[in-house]
Amino acid sequence: MFIINLTYKVELQKIDEHLEAHAKFLDEQYNKGYFLASGPKVPRNGGVILANVNDTNLLESIIAKDPFKQNDLAVYEVTEFIPRKTSMELEFLQNS
Repeated sequence: MFIINLTYKVELQKIDEHLEAHAKFLDEQYNKGYFLASGPKVPRNGGVILANVNDTNLLESIIAKDPFKQNDLAVYEVTEFIPRKTSMELEFLQNS
């Protein structure tokens, strides 16, 4: 399991120009079962993605497909963690 913390490197106007392509990328990863949650930070200076991936190389290949990464719009900080406790709704993550 990984937390992907994006911090924008450019002004929001440039981010917004690529937002539709980024949303499509997110949809593709949700459809594959790789992403569990995502959204913008408050204030809007980046975003956060919760990824249910067990392989660092796979995660790196996924991130490489993000239009924000391809256009050098954000810095990506990746944190791996092992969910030991969860709410009942997220118990499935403990076996990931």
